[in-house]
Amino acid sequence: MYDIAVIGAGMAGMATAARLQAAGLQTLVLEAHGLPGGCAGYFRRSGFAFDVGATTLVDFEPNGVGGELLRTIGMPPLDGEVLPGYVGWLPDRTVTLHRDHALWESERLRALGDTPAHRDLWAFFDELASVFWTASRRGVKLPIRSLADALSAAKALGLRHLPLARYLSWTVGDALRARGLQDDAPLRALLSMLIEDTVHGTLDQAPLLNGVLGATIRGAGLTRARGGMYGFWRRFTAHYRRTGGELRVGTTVTAIRGTEGDFTVETSRGPFRAHRIVSALPAQLTARIGPAEVREALAPFLRRDRDAVGGALVVFLGVPEEEVTGVPWTHHQLLQSYDAPLGDGNNMFISVSAPGDTESAPAGHRAVMISTHCELAPWEGLTDEAYARSKREAGERLVGLARRVYPNLGSAPQIHRVGTPRTYERFTRRLRGAVGGFRLSQKNANQNAIPHDIGMRGFWLCGDTTWPGLGTVACVLGSRIVATSVLGGRAEQAYFRPSLSEASHGA
Repeated sequence: MYDIAVIGAGMAGMATAARLQAAGLQTLVLEAHGLPGGCAGYFRRSGFAFDVGATTLVDFEPNGVGGELLRTIGMPPLDGEVLPGYVGWLPDRTVTLHRDHALWESERLRALGDTPAHRDLWAFFDELASVFWTASRRGVKLPIRSLADALSAAKALGLRHLPLARYLSWTVGDALRARGLQDDAPLRALLSMLIEDTVHGTLDQAPLLNGVLGATIRGAGLTRARGGMYGFWRRFTAHYRRTGGELRVGTTVTAIRGTEGDFTVETSRGPFRAHRIVSALPAQLTARIGPAEVREALAPFLRRDRDAVGGALVVFLGVPEEEVTGVPWTHHQLLQSYDAPLGDGNNMFISVSAPGDTESAPAGHRAVMISTHCELAPWEGLTDEAYARSKREAGERLVGLARRVYPNLGSAPQIHRVGTPRTYERFTRRLRGAVGGFRLSQKNANQNAIPHDIGMRGFWLCGDTTWPGLGTVACVLGSRIVATSVLGGRAEQAYFRPSLSEASHGA
């Protein structure tokens, strides 16, 4: 009998399990895929390691959300390339998105406008970002469902900053309109790209606070781990296992039955028993396998968010070094047209492994990931022939667009793979291949988000479909909230310690 069974070995699941294991609980993580990571995972081919979703880790600096995780579980600081920023390629200009705030402050005025309205907008964004990044690092929790939650949120925010909570009802578009900047095409385009990548919403859908945090993640620090996500997970899972945690990959969970203190998790490799459950699967999958009480609690949220999903297209290239040399930055974001909708190449991200990172690529070579968002419907119902054609055309298009930055990219690749929503559905088991959680809007974010505690005792949700939503930093923050709730739900010694001495932890 385990103290905690965690379903799903993505960022949220592994971070939650590692926290609880470090606190003295016996944890088990069950993962359907053969590798950990989920939408922050990886695959390897011929000496290359490719990131399948997230390519960078956010706020893993010593004082950040990720740094706090590593400290809590006893891991050393992250080993990798701390990005100084990346380049945004707009149709008629480039904008260097510096991590250093002074450089970014100068660059944004140079490239995007230096009027009083622009200055006022950026000052407003800077204030919101500073206050709410700090609150995030202090463990702010939403939605507020009790007086204790309200007091905790107020403490994290700070009394003098409480008036900023009035902007919870604003969108990013509202902030632009308030300053007469709603028709500024370059400004709108850059913000749209950043916000689509981080909250998957549009300027007029994305809640202002979430959008501002998403648009300022460079200031919180972006790091590409040595070896990419392969290197990160290799070290993270080794540490988790050294502390006594169990990770079982290739183990599909088919049903969860029981109540607090006596849950049974049915899997493709037999049943496992646990006192408590954390599901780090998407809410849609949790509803499929969870107890009836969980399914009923999630039903209204899933009906509401049924259409708030999207997918991704990714090209993975293993190339000789000379195809990406001569460009000082390793990460780029490209927009092709101000007038076309975002997605399918119009807003794409290029991530290149660092020079000398031989965990990511053999010596003299580099791993390249090119990604863009897409709708799911065009990839559904295709014949095998039509699917193969669409996949090939999408890959050729993305590589062709990336040659704006790297003119010789893909000339002689050793590895050339393309991922589509079908790929994500197959390998991450996400319904329809939807990735990255729900597209955030006022109706499903913050106070309206799916809570971690859905109402069933001993059962928690965590991951990108719950608050605070998408991305590695959000999942790490969610893991902290859930682990704190698990440990504080009742006295640890009284509830968990008896199971630690049990001889059998399996079926």
